[in-house]
Amino acid sequence: MNAISNWFQNSLFVTIDLSDWLDIALLTFIIYRVLILMRGTRALQSLLGLTLVVVLYGLSEWMGLVTVHWVLDHMFVYIVLALLILFQEDIRRALARAGGTFFSQTYARPNDAKVLEQVVKVLFALAHRKIGALIVLERQASLEPYLEGAHPIDAVLSTELLQSIFHPSSPLHDGAVIISKQRIVAAGVFLPISLSKQIARTYGTRHRAAIGIPEATDGICLVVSEERGTVAMVHLGEIVPVADANELRQLLTEELERSASKLKADAPAPGATHAS
Repeated sequence: MNAISNWFQNSLFVTIDLSDWLDIALLTFIIYRVLILMRGTRALQSLLGLTLVVVLYGLSEWMGLVTVHWVLDHMFVYIVLALLILFQEDIRRALARAGGTFFSQTYARPNDAKVLEQVVKVLFALAHRKIGALIVLERQASLEPYLEGAHPIDAVLSTELLQSIFHPSSPLHDGAVIISKQRIVAAGVFLPISLSKQIARTYGTRHRAAIGIPEATDGICLVVSEERGTVAMVHLGEIVPVADANELRQLLTEELERSASKLKADAPAPGATHAS
């Protein structure tokens, strides 16, 4: 009993204080957010591989594997640098998403009922005529980096304008249309193509581009298949086909309301700002 009592007296959990708990909680939250940002990217696979290397390094030291330990000890820094160089694009995208999530003070509200109704109406009108289309709704993360080489429009959104842009005879029908704050920002936008191997081969370049934006930002992509005449919404890196306008309207409303609720929950409470 004396030995057990001494063990509890010398235990880490007895000597730990509030600052230690805060330190652990903060580090846990940071690691969790990093993993969320890296989810679905090639960088996550590399992180798992790097974790295995670290485990192997610890085992080699514990088991006395001198040669393996020496090689890993001298190569570890170069492995990290190689990963940073190879996956700099994924890291840049993750940082952009983190910036949009943590530091955005305003929320672009594409969930205005009139805007959603116009977008839904245009998508199914184009699908009925088997005209391909790609529309991106901007939210917190800015899509300005993807506007290079696009055709700026900056016009009030209307069904007539959207249909004329995607008409096959229009010089702007190739590429995507970006909608922000109830306005058509640009047309003919060429989005990054997703390199994910999980995308079915039946999907073409337009659908791969639709997945590329959600991998890098929090934008919502809506795509019309020219071959099948179907409408789909890209959500969390997955293509979600929708059967009719009501289903798409419901999916959009739920997704945008969920994001708005999360942003409101993460926002600091009134009067919580620091005094200057």
